[in-house]
Amino acid sequence: MKKTAAAFVAMLLVVLGTAAIAQEPKPTLVLTIDEAIAMALRQNPFHLASQEKVVQARSQVHQAVSGFLPTVSAQGTDTLDEKLFVLEFPSLIPGEPPQRISIDFTKDYQMALAFSLPLFAGGRLTAGYKQATYGLQASREAVRLSEQETIYEAKRAFYGYLLAKEFSAVAGEGLALAEKFRDNVKNLFEVGMASKFDLLRSEVQVANLKPQAIRARNSVEVAALGLKTILGVALDTPIEVRGELAPAPLDAAAEGVIAEALAQRPELRQLDYQRRMAGEMLKIARGSLLPTLAIGGAYSFWSDALKFSKGSWQNYYTINLSLSLPIFDGFESRARIGQSKAAIRELDLTRRGLSDAIAFEVRQAVLNNAQARETLMSQEKNVEQAREAVRIAELNYAEGLATNLDVSTAQVALSQARTNYSQALYDCVISQAQLEKAVGRSRPESRSN
Repeated sequence: MKKTAAAFVAMLLVVLGTAAIAQEPKPTLVLTIDEAIAMALRQNPFHLASQEKVVQARSQVHQAVSGFLPTVSAQGTDTLDEKLFVLEFPSLIPGEPPQRISIDFTKDYQMALAFSLPLFAGGRLTAGYKQATYGLQASREAVRLSEQETIYEAKRAFYGYLLAKEFSAVAGEGLALAEKFRDNVKNLFEVGMASKFDLLRSEVQVANLKPQAIRARNSVEVAALGLKTILGVALDTPIEVRGELAPAPLDAAAEGVIAEALAQRPELRQLDYQRRMAGEMLKIARGSLLPTLAIGGAYSFWSDALKFSKGSWQNYYTINLSLSLPIFDGFESRARIGQSKAAIRELDLTRRGLSDAIAFEVRQAVLNNAQARETLMSQEKNVEQAREAVRIAELNYAEGLATNLDVSTAQVALSQARTNYSQALYDCVISQAQLEKAVGRSRPESRSN
């Protein structure tokens, strides 16, 4: 009985220990902006999916190279049933019927080793290889574009989380100031130095600010979920962000950003490679009108019995030089040539329109960045002035020189000033990120040569 109880207690301890391990909280993920960007580039599923296009394009290059190499194949056949040739010979004896003889012109077992090597294909093999190479370069530009978008989204989510925390802090401070002022009014009301109306007004102000503080705290959680999604981590992972909303130094070479964008934007470089691919496609279509020349051969063995003794198998070989000249293909080649020319014109027009759109995007990003910096400069001293106005209004109210409305107005102005300043910081940081993305700046190690 004692052994059974001891075993039960031991089992219970194991179960409780396992449950405790299963419920152990996950470690907090501490992130700076650089760590967040690096993690997003390592784990974001959409960015990882774009990298697989490079693998596919590299395999297509290998496939194009295989066209220059000889092909070797082995084949074996076993004749299961056949109809023999019957030859009829006139009888050498007068009056006798003709003689019939069955002759087997085939062998039951045949094996062959064949090869084929293209000598001339109208330039289609070379064009196909170049097309695959340009496709590989275009896929690398697509990865670079995905990298720039991932970096921008990581910055936007990271600084959006910081902005949400700032808004939550502003809402919390506004609520704390209102509660402090309500308590002061309550004390003054109890000694007969404040009216019932002032007390009710201060209590209403506190009640009105509480939903704002709750929404602000909820916005922090939503921003954290957005950041985790961009980083590719589990949504239940606790995170801690280390950083601040601080604008980057002004780029001194802002005048040349349009030329830099036209030279660096991966979308334009990708279109350039696609334009070259279309040119090679046109060469392939024209090459289909030219003759093809190839050399091939086969080494064959055959036998009537599946035996490997000496003399059981007969062998022979053939070497062939084959020439194929297209005469009429139902105008298929002409149609493919027309499609390739139309694709080239389409890409040229698309690049022209995209260049104009990029120039507009860069100019807009420069203007937005300048506007954000000017707004930030106008808001830098506003917070301190609003905080001083709240202090003076509260002192004046205590001395009977200000009304309850004056204090509430000053507190609202302080909250608005802090909100405007935080928003200006965020706009300045994000506009800088938008400008870098519009220009097409990437990490040095990711730029294509």
